Amino acid sequence: MVMRDSRPNECGIGLIEVLITMVILAVGLLGVMALQAKLQESEMESYQRSQALILLDDMASRLAANRNAASSYVTGSSSPLGAGSDCPTGTSTQQEVDESEWCEALQGVGELNGSSRVGAMVGGRGCVESIGSNQYLITVAWQGVAPLVAPPAGIACAKNAYDQAGSACANDLCRRVVTTIVRVAPL
Repeated sequence: MVMRDSRPNECGIGLIEVLITMVILAVGLLGVMALQAKLQESEMESYQRSQALILLDDMASRLAANRNAASSYVTGSSSPLGAGSDCPTGTSTQQEVDESEWCEALQGVGELNGSSRVGAMVGGRGCVESIGSNQYLITVAWQGVAPLVAPPAGIACAKNAYDQAGSACANDLCRRVVTTIVRVAPL
């Protein structure tokens, strides 16, 4: 009597299952890596925004504390302090000291890497504008990591300063801004 194997021929089925499992695992790991990259980008954006808010509050406090000379703090939107500018060096008035310290903080003087200032936002710039009736618009602008939506057209501080020809960062899509209004009561 000849014994026959009653199982159907199953050669290679286990290998295909292992291959499919490896493909699914590889796709999942690629997804985790993409998520990690996005999280790091979000963390950098969050860090820069928190630094900008600290510097915005700093200048608002300085302007309010020196309310009698508030109009002398105006830089206008076309000549922001910070990245790409030489910081004022005058020390004869409180306003000059405040502008100098704020400019250096915008440039990242709080943390050094060798001789490079790295303690603030990428390309941090700040503007103080008079908007009438003893009101001042303070703006901190910086370069974001990835393109988003451009800030409102009415916020002119560092407008087009972060555009990069031939990249996704054209038309102010990488410019980030935070603003506040300081109202100074006449004394």
